[in-house]
Amino acid sequence: MKLADVLILSLALALIIIGIHQTLTVGIGFSYTIFMFAVALLFWFQYRKTKRAEQEEQSSSKSKKKKR
Repeated sequence: MKLADVLILSLALALIIIGIHQTLTVGIGFSYTIFMFAVALLFWFQYRKTKRAEQEEQSSSKSKKKKR
């Protein structure tokens, strides 16, 4: 996992914690935006993880073809 992935995941976790706190103190209406940013970051993290796995799979298949 790269540094950018760790930062994205940490920021998403921090936003979830802040959202929970805001929900308990102010209400769900105010914290909705915070939760949506957290979900967007989690989707971005998953996209980067999937993209990296595809690239590694392609590079490994290319190296196997060269060995034959």
